Amino acid sequence: MNQHRPFLSPLILGLFLCAGAAGAQQVPSAAVPMPPRPTLAIPQMPTPPPPAIQSPSYVLMDYETGQIIAHKGMHERLPPASLTKLMTAYVVDSALAAGKVHWDDKVYISKHAWQKGGAGTDGSTSFLKLHQYYPLSEVYKGMIVQSGNDAAIALSEHVAGTEGAFVQLMNAYAQRLGMRGSHFSNASGYPKPDLYVTAYDLALLARALIHDFPQYYQVYKIPSYTIDGIKQANRNLLLYRDPSVDGLKTGSTAEAGFCLVASAKRDGQRLIAVVMRTGSLADAATQDDALFNYGFHFFATHTLYPAGKVLAEPRLWKGSRDHLQVGVAAPVEVTIPRGHYRDLKASMRIPALLIAPFRKGERIGTLEVSLDGKLLAQAPLVALQAVPEAGWAGRLWDSLRLWWSGSKGANPAPAPAGTKS
Repeated sequence: MNQHRPFLSPLILGLFLCAGAAGAQQVPSAAVPMPPRPTLAIPQMPTPPPPAIQSPSYVLMDYETGQIIAHKGMHERLPPASLTKLMTAYVVDSALAAGKVHWDDKVYISKHAWQKGGAGTDGSTSFLKLHQYYPLSEVYKGMIVQSGNDAAIALSEHVAGTEGAFVQLMNAYAQRLGMRGSHFSNASGYPKPDLYVTAYDLALLARALIHDFPQYYQVYKIPSYTIDGIKQANRNLLLYRDPSVDGLKTGSTAEAGFCLVASAKRDGQRLIAVVMRTGSLADAATQDDALFNYGFHFFATHTLYPAGKVLAEPRLWKGSRDHLQVGVAAPVEVTIPRGHYRDLKASMRIPALLIAPFRKGERIGTLEVSLDGKLLAQAPLVALQAVPEAGWAGRLWDSLRLWWSGSKGANPAPAPAGTKS
């Protein structure tokens, strides 16, 4: 097996500029080969298809890039059961991070929370006592570890006053996260016709929970939890089978079947697996585990371009400098089958005519990375330095040069063979 994320030299991209008329369109650069891999790198090998998964809807996502490694029916709308509580947790996490509520707040167990999710119901519960107050930290653990419906409803009322108002926040945050195929109607996951999610949306949500609120993510790996003398175990069976798994949550109802959203991290690479509507919690765990093994064995994530590294220095007109340093503001990463690094293609799109001034961080063009004709990553190319206008004499001189080039019928420099223009 090749080592995960080997050190890679920066990619130096070619750029073809023209001194054409103002308003020139963006033109793609030539395709540039990737730098050679180390001598001992594993040669290209075939990538097998994903494992046979019985779930009608599943997805395997790389955490760093958000790329989908394997999927089936990932946009199908299905009932989420207690996976709803992941969205509840995201809203609560947001309120905690913003200082609107606090980890040591006292959360009241209302009649509504007790009747809809307490010990007298047929759903999962934390057995919280009616009209009692509990630290928010304990109620939060009850919602995540025990999957308590009473805990979820009590937290929603504490954050937003009513569960109905909290649901509005859930849907607003879902839209902000790009969860286009999901809609929430309560905080607990109790079945309703207008409560549905997709496997893809759940992967997006899991990625956001891990990235946006790492300080609260630690709760998801707690194996068991005791409150008021009642101990319950975490239903995520992978926590006991695989030390690389550190979250997230199960869900089950007669309508939803058994569902599991899980995340695992091995050798610096994190994957997120979602399976929906399986036959049992054991089935859900087994299928997520098979997806993890597939992803970690046959795929790797590579950092291609570090943030702030100069990738090109195109000609600049009417500025205090003759060239503009261009790069990316955030690292560009891709997830690809192992052994296929040499098949990556990179290109830039930069306007043929760049005229000062430019602000640092101002978007200049676009960087594109593809594999076998499929676009894998697209990132803005930005100015890495501020370049003000030149003095009047410099601007006049460049204007004359541009006019003269245009009068001679100057055209963009031709791209190498095989490059689309």
